[in-house]
Amino acid sequence: MSNTSSKMKIKVIAVVGATASGKTKYSIELAKKINGEIVSADSRLVYKGFDIGTAKPTTDEMEGIPHYMIDIVEPEVDYSAGLYKTRATEVICDIASRGKVPIVAGGTGLYIDILLKNFDLPEIEPDVSLRNELSAYSSAELYSILLSKDPEGALTIEPNDKKKIIRAIEIINSTGKSLSLSRGVSESPFEVEWIGCNYPRDVLYERINKRVDKMLEDGLIDEVRALLKKHGRIYNLINTIGYKEIIQYLDGAMSLDDSVELLKQNTRKYAKRQLTWFRKNDKIKWSVFPDKLKR
Repeated sequence: MSNTSSKMKIKVIAVVGATASGKTKYSIELAKKINGEIVSADSRLVYKGFDIGTAKPTTDEMEGIPHYMIDIVEPEVDYSAGLYKTRATEVICDIASRGKVPIVAGGTGLYIDILLKNFDLPEIEPDVSLRNELSAYSSAELYSILLSKDPEGALTIEPNDKKKIIRAIEIINSTGKSLSLSRGVSESPFEVEWIGCNYPRDVLYERINKRVDKMLEDGLIDEVRALLKKHGRIYNLINTIGYKEIIQYLDGAMSLDDSVELLKQNTRKYAKRQLTWFRKNDKIKWSVFPDKLKR
C-alpha cells in the first residue's frame, strides 16, 4: 500500500473483545479523550427493545458520547451483516467528515471483519431442495455438519441458530470453499488501530456471572415478558442469548435458578468463541484494560 493510499484512508479505532470485557466503558472513556464517536458492532444491539438482555448501554452510561447502529430496526427484521456493513460504513464516513474519530466497538466478529477488513459477501441463490433436506435435522446435528465442513467458520455462528447454520452450509456447498474464502476480501477504505479488551478467564467468567445477576435485578424477566407480548415467538427473540433461557423459565420448562445458570453458561461459551475469533487477528493489541487508557 502506498503512502498516498494510506493517507486517503479513514482512520478508525476498533475496540473488540468478549462480552463483559469492558468494551463499552473503555470505548466511551477513549471517545472522551480523543473527540470520538462510537459505532456499535453488535448483531443484537441493532434491535429495538433488546435492552437488558443484551447489556445495551443506557443513555446515562453513554455519558453524552454519540452511539450509532443501536436501536435501528424492529426485532422482526432479519438484519444481515451486509446491511450492517453498508450502513456502518456511511456512519463512519459521516463521523470522520465532521472531524471526529470513529470508534468501532463490539464483539460480533463477523460484523467487525466485514466492515473493517472489507469482506465481500458471496451472492448465492437459495437452494430450496437443500434447505428442505437440512431443516429435518436438529440444530446440534446441523452444527456438527458445519463443524466438519468449516471449523473456523462455525465460530461465527451460534450453535443453535438453525437458520444461519443452514445458510452457511448452503454457501459452502455452492462455492466449495470455507466461509472465509468464499467471502473474499477487497482493500479496506479504513486504516484501523486494533485494541483488545480482555481479562484472565476466571475474572472474565466472574464478570459474566455478575452481569447476568444484574440483568435479573434490572428486570430481565419483565423485559422478556413484554417482548413476547409485543412480538410473539419471533426468530430473533427465541434465538438470542439472554432471552431464550428466560423463555424456558416462563414456559415452565425449567426453574428460574436453572434458566439463569444456563444463561451464564451460554454466555461464557459465547465469550470463548468470541476470543477464539479475535485471537486470529494478530494486529489486535491485547491486555488493554478499561482503566488503563494509553492516550
